[in-house]
Amino acid sequence: MRVQHKKYNIGSQSRGRLTVIGAGPGDPELITLKAIKALEVADVVLYDALVNDELLKYASNAEKIFVGKRKGCYTYQQNQINDLIISRAQSHGHVVRLKGGDPFVFGRGAEEMEFAACHGLETAMVPGISSSLSVPAYQNIPVTKRGASESFWVITGTTKHHKLSNDVALAAKSNATVVILMGMSKLSQIVSLFKQEEKGNTPIAIIQNGTRSDEKIGVGTISNIEKEVEKNKLSNPAIIIIGEVVNHRTRMNQIVEAQMQLSQEV
Repeated sequence: MRVQHKKYNIGSQSRGRLTVIGAGPGDPELITLKAIKALEVADVVLYDALVNDELLKYASNAEKIFVGKRKGCYTYQQNQINDLIISRAQSHGHVVRLKGGDPFVFGRGAEEMEFAACHGLETAMVPGISSSLSVPAYQNIPVTKRGASESFWVITGTTKHHKLSNDVALAAKSNATVVILMGMSKLSQIVSLFKQEEKGNTPIAIIQNGTRSDEKIGVGTISNIEKEVEKNKLSNPAIIIIGEVVNHRTRMNQIVEAQMQLSQEV
């Protein structure tokens, strides 16, 4: 039996609804057309710290409320955000929850939608381009590559109990690419786990402010990455990529340099 999925009409005039939107990794051009259309008909936009402010121009007629976190400082706790979603939906109509990356990848989008649905709101989700894939890609680092990696892990570096995820230790035992979000404060622990698996020479890259104009990157091995972080003054928000795929970036740079030198000689 085929399951019939309800098609949500972003442009409908019904009141009391929530649309959760992925804003992408930071470059304002990496947002979907569907997300832009939802922003254009929003009555209220609740946006996070990792959202590029340029995207707010698409919601020119909406009330805009910053509910993000910067350097550990919360403007709103999660229960307050949940209450704000309900109250604004009831008083204004269409609430858009604008989140960095993809809301279903460590973005708590599923929790907020569930809370809204339990309070009688109509809900919809517009996926975003996840930073876990796009940020490495912008630096010519694929998460899979034939001959180098057959799979990849995407892991949160910090759990809700503010500890390193146990999955990092499991991932360190595999040959897969490992992508860790929100893990900079646990970098020493992460490095230690990979060293325990005798992977001190494994390539690693750390990308701060990925896809943005102020993007910074440090590349090294498990053994020396902490020195690279110190040298390049890398900090959150950053993504950690561990695996042989990091070498693709080096290889691409070598090819480009060789082609440039060849063209100069001709």
